[in-house]
Amino acid sequence: MLQVTLKDGSVRSVEPGATLASLAASISRGLAKAAVAAKVDGETRDLTYALQSDAEVEILTADGEEGLKVLRHSASHLLAQAVQNLFPGTRLGIGPAIANGFYYDFDSEHVFTPEDLRRLEAEMTHLAKENFPYERREVERGEALAFFNGRGENYKVELIEDLPDGVPISMYTQGNFTDLCAGPHVPSTGKIKAFKLLNLAGAYWRGSEKNKMLQRIYGTAFEKQADLDDYLFKLEEAKRRDHRKLGQELDLFSLHDEGPGFPFFHPKGMIVRNILEDFWRLEHQRRGYQEIKTPIILNRGLWEQSGHWDHYKENMYFTKIDDEDYAVKPMNCPGGMIVYKSKLRSYRDLPLRLGELGLVHRHELSGALHGLLRVRNFTQDDAHIYMLPSQIKDEIIGVIDLVDYFYRIFGFEYHVELSTRPEDSMGSDEAWEMATGALEEALQAKGMDYKVNPGDGAFYGPKIDFHLRDCLDRTWQCGTIQLDFQMPEKFDLTYVGEDGQKHRPVMIHRVVYGSIERFIALLLEQYAGAFPTWLAPVQVRVLPISERHEKYAQSVVARLREQDIRSEADDRREKINYKIREAQREKIPFTLVVGDREAESAAVAVRRYGQDNAGSKMGLEEFVSLIQEEIRSKKSVVPQLHGD
Repeated sequence: MLQVTLKDGSVRSVEPGATLASLAASISRGLAKAAVAAKVDGETRDLTYALQSDAEVEILTADGEEGLKVLRHSASHLLAQAVQNLFPGTRLGIGPAIANGFYYDFDSEHVFTPEDLRRLEAEMTHLAKENFPYERREVERGEALAFFNGRGENYKVELIEDLPDGVPISMYTQGNFTDLCAGPHVPSTGKIKAFKLLNLAGAYWRGSEKNKMLQRIYGTAFEKQADLDDYLFKLEEAKRRDHRKLGQELDLFSLHDEGPGFPFFHPKGMIVRNILEDFWRLEHQRRGYQEIKTPIILNRGLWEQSGHWDHYKENMYFTKIDDEDYAVKPMNCPGGMIVYKSKLRSYRDLPLRLGELGLVHRHELSGALHGLLRVRNFTQDDAHIYMLPSQIKDEIIGVIDLVDYFYRIFGFEYHVELSTRPEDSMGSDEAWEMATGALEEALQAKGMDYKVNPGDGAFYGPKIDFHLRDCLDRTWQCGTIQLDFQMPEKFDLTYVGEDGQKHRPVMIHRVVYGSIERFIALLLEQYAGAFPTWLAPVQVRVLPISERHEKYAQSVVARLREQDIRSEADDRREKINYKIREAQREKIPFTLVVGDREAESAAVAVRRYGQDNAGSKMGLEEFVSLIQEEIRSKKSVVPQLHGD
């Protein structure tokens, strides 16, 4: 008998050759019905996989992340089957599961249209009801090449030819359709019930512009129809909240052909930006940071010394000055090293926390540019902390606390990932192990749940990444903490220790916003453009009912401005209801309507954005106190998903 250890630690005895499906059935009938695949000693397998030795096994269902990935991969095969049924002669590219869905690339004489997506969905529904099993078969290289060559599937042939010797080659068949695939898949097409084809795009074969452009069909799939409906609703909500659309409507920023990827900030956008930067400065000063500013252009020798010339050159911009090579900085770190080395440092100076709101430039492909989320120049809220080895844990915890404070202020939830050593890295195994261990120790000391992200660290050190979750359940990587033993060595950074000798400091790179531009985009979409009062470019608009009330309206504005409340009067010769609607459209937090009664009693009729009311009357000074408290507390309210 084989001993199978389940995820909960319990052990079951099974006969050699028992399948994962039979194991699931022995646990419970409900689990057997819900199962889509299983992990055996960490490797995901089909439920038809037969156990031949003792193993650790986790049964996967589609209500979990890994099980849902299997379901979506199977849905991509269902799509490919539907395409070849409806459009014979179409050749297949690849069809992986991706975040929130799947895609499949096709080479077809037919140009797919939105109407075709509806036809394909209907065919997929038919094929799903046929409940074809996904049947795996491992074959020799020659047999696989002969099979796909015989069908004219040149892209599959190329993939097979590029496989290293000794790698198992497997094919999956469902009904009349066979594909090259490592798997795993759900037991049958009948498991795929809630799916939707979303959109069309072009994609170069294997991501190279030298190759043919294929047609990519994107889709998504969920275990339940209710989950799919919720996702589709949030997709529509995301369109309504698109920061590019809101940025234009609210006159915050613009993007132009004269500078692709280089955003232009307008006066109102600069107000939001400056508030974020002022908040950053204040909170960092409170925590012992000192602000610096380093040049945008620096000599090639510096970038060679830092390692960027060898590891990051393709993302950099270059220029020549006096016949010497210079680079526009893609990162602030090397400039910070020069500041550290500008004077002799003592152990008494450490930890030294140097912060910079530094403008950096990185070359992004034009197809990757996306509003403020992916640009070619942006401001990083960098800080570099130089410290003694004994201070590492406390400094990392201090940064974690700072990041947590910022994200809670803005109403974001987040999760944490620990990214470890990548293949293209520098430094010794010992230094990497020490750095990774220090980050893990700090996370554990804080009692934080975290996911290990193997191989995704920076080339100079491991990192902790903070992934924000917005109100639409999307995640965005913003804050990061990178522990670095490499840069201090490369730049020969030293401090004089208690023993009077020179020693090497340890260094942390960290950001909170990540990028000011990107963070503004996230805030716009999180708040649907309705910034909380403390962030709003215009906090109050005063609306005189008629011309004779304009003088009082201006006096109200003057009183608010005395208290540094951003306010303005709308004295256009328009009806009051029109002006109220305009203020709502511009998402101004407070609208004050003033007429005879308000002018006579030094009062205002207060309307709050998003609330359907006729305006509650209160004394002007009472309103000043109310809004001052709201600004001071930095109260944030995320608008409901069903509209403004």
